[in-house]
Amino acid sequence: MFVDTAKVFIAAGNGGNGNVSFRHEIYIDKGGPDGGDGGKGGNVVFVASEDANTLVDFRYKPELKAKHGQNGSKQNMRGRSGEDLIVEVPMGTVVRRDGKVIADLVDNGQRVVIAKGGDGGFGNAHFKSSVRQTPRVAELGERGETFDAELELKLLADVGLVGFPNAGKSTFLSVVSNARPEIANYAFTTLTPNLGVADIDDSSLLIADIPGLIEGASEGKGLGDAFLRHVERTAVLLHLIDAYTDDIAGAYRTIRKELASYSSELAQRPEVIALTKSEGLDDEMIQMQIDAVRVAAGKKAEIYAISSSAHKGLTEVLRSLRTKVDNTRAVEREIENTDDDMPVISLNDSQIANAWTVEKDAETGHFIVKGEKIEKFARRTNYDNFEGVNRLRDIMKKLGITHELTRAGVVGDSVIEIAGKEFTYLEQ
Repeated sequence: MFVDTAKVFIAAGNGGNGNVSFRHEIYIDKGGPDGGDGGKGGNVVFVASEDANTLVDFRYKPELKAKHGQNGSKQNMRGRSGEDLIVEVPMGTVVRRDGKVIADLVDNGQRVVIAKGGDGGFGNAHFKSSVRQTPRVAELGERGETFDAELELKLLADVGLVGFPNAGKSTFLSVVSNARPEIANYAFTTLTPNLGVADIDDSSLLIADIPGLIEGASEGKGLGDAFLRHVERTAVLLHLIDAYTDDIAGAYRTIRKELASYSSELAQRPEVIALTKSEGLDDEMIQMQIDAVRVAAGKKAEIYAISSSAHKGLTEVLRSLRTKVDNTRAVEREIENTDDDMPVISLNDSQIANAWTVEKDAETGHFIVKGEKIEKFARRTNYDNFEGVNRLRDIMKKLGITHELTRAGVVGDSVIEIAGKEFTYLEQ
C-alpha cells in the first residue's frame, strides 16, 4: 500500500539524574563525594533508505520513542546512556515540525538527528572543590525533545509525467521502463504514483508517473493535487497529450495553469511535450496538432508525436529528456557550489550560548530570564534541594544576570522564572 503522508509523535529519551552519594568504607574516614552522572537520553535518528518506498509503517506505529538515560549511582558510576532509535524512511522524505522543515532526506544512507536526547545530570562528585568538599547537590537529567511531526514523501526522479487522465502516461512508462502500472481504457486508472527506469543509449532515466490532472486539480479536484508533490523534485517534465484531443492547445494550457497554481517553481521546470496515440493519424493531422500546441507553448517548445503501443518516436523523446536532465542537474550543482563559497557572517557559538535577557512580567511581577546557557542550567536544577538552587544563583551572578536583575528592581522575595521554573531571588 502506497502512503506518502503521515503524522507521528517523536520523543527523544530523557537524561538520567545525577546521584548524591559519599564514599563509605571501613578505615576510610571522610571518603568524599562519589555520586555518578546520569546517562544521556537516546536520540531519534532518521536514515534514508533506497529499500523503503512508502510511509505506510508510520500509520500503524505513530509513536517513535528513544530510550531514557539511566540515573547515576554511587562509586562514581555513570548511568547507562539511552539507546538511539534508528528509523528508516524512504529517500525523498521531508520532516516538518510546526509546519517548518527540519529535515529533507534525499541521499541513500543520509542520517539526521530528528530529536535530541536530554543530557544527563552531574552527580555530586562533579562539584567537589577545595572549598566545597562535601557537596550535596546533583543535577536532574534534561528532558529529551518531544513534538508532533508531519512526514511527507516526495519521490525522487529525473522526469515527471504530467497530463490529463487517460493521456497515455502509464502506457508510456510501461513501454520505456521496467514499471508495470495498471493500464485500462478509462480515466484515473492510476491511483498511486509509479516509478520506472528507462534505459537510453549508455545511460538511464528515473521516471515518475502520477495520477492524471484535471482542471481545478491544484485546488483539490480529482486526484492530482495529492500527488503533484511527487513531480516537485523532478528535473524535467514530460507533458503527454492525447493527439485525438479536439482543443489540444486548450488542454495544454489547462495543465500548465494547474502546475502554476500549485507551484510557480514547478511551472518553470524544463519540459518536453509529446502527443500520444499518434499511430492512427496521418502526417498532415499530426502536424496540425503540433502547430496548435506550439502556438500555446512557444516557438522553442520541443514537441514530439509518439505511439507507445507502436514504439514510435520514443527514442527521440528519451534522448531529449536525457539532455535536458543533464543540463538541469549541471545548473543545480553550479548553484550549490556557488552557495557553498558565499561567506557567512554570524555570531560565534559561545556568544549565542552566553546571551541572555531579563524582563519583568507586568501581570505577575515575575522577573523572566531567557538564554540558552542559563536555561540549560535551570532545567538541570533540583529545586527541592536548596544547595542546587543556590548553585543556580551563583551561576546567574557569574553571568552578570544578578546585576541586571538588581538594576531592574528585584528584591529578596521577588520571583525569578527561568525555563518555566520559579524560585525566589534570595533564599527565604
